[in-house]
Amino acid sequence: MRIALFSDIHANLPALEACLKSIDEQNPDAVYCLGDLVGYNVWPNEVINEIKRRRIPTIAGNYDQGIGLMSGDCGCAYKTDKDKSLGQQSIAFTDSVVQPEERKYLRTLPAHIRVEFQLNEDKLNLLLVHGSPRKINEYLFEEREEKSLLRIMEEADADIMCFGHTHKPYHRVLPTESQENAHYRHAINIGSVGKPKDGNPNGCYVLLTINPDSSILDKDTVKVEFIRFEYDVEKAAKAVEDSPLPNEFADMLRKAY
Repeated sequence: MRIALFSDIHANLPALEACLKSIDEQNPDAVYCLGDLVGYNVWPNEVINEIKRRRIPTIAGNYDQGIGLMSGDCGCAYKTDKDKSLGQQSIAFTDSVVQPEERKYLRTLPAHIRVEFQLNEDKLNLLLVHGSPRKINEYLFEEREEKSLLRIMEEADADIMCFGHTHKPYHRVLPTESQENAHYRHAINIGSVGKPKDGNPNGCYVLLTINPDSSILDKDTVKVEFIRFEYDVEKAAKAVEDSPLPNEFADMLRKAY
């Protein structure tokens, strides 16, 4: 089974359209969205409705939760007062343009999606979260201590855990030594469709392949492919500049930080 996973669109409709076109070309067996449909750009309603139109199973991101509940807070970890001010402007703008039906949709999104595979003589648990299984806005960066990341996955009973939120893609294989065999877990940050922060302005999603021979005992039987796609970055950046949103958001799109 080939599974496409994408996340963190952040109201960037040109990026979402390019992402879905690329996914269609890959012709996967299943597609999942890991949240943060809204915020930072001008097309939150259009992004929500495209996800709904395609009936893509989607979980809530921290931004979706904040806008859905009208809490005035996205749960982001701002490092400076300037960042906090920019974030508040984004929340206020998004709250002002999201329509009632679209807000209701955001409020009803599930927190997690779990898919259990029965393969060979062992099972393989795939867990989809936005930040982490513990908290919707927890950042799981690539440099996270292995013991900490492994503990999070063990407590969640996740053999493969896919997540977003940091906007920086990576794949780490975490071995757990048992008395009989090594059990391998896969931590996969699927990157961002509409607001990359890894210096590459191209959007990103993941193709996860689980085949009949996939096993928790063989790390090489789970395949992870990061797909980068081009989109009209300038269109998305210009839309920000022509809106009440801060121009800094346009610069972030162009430079991917």
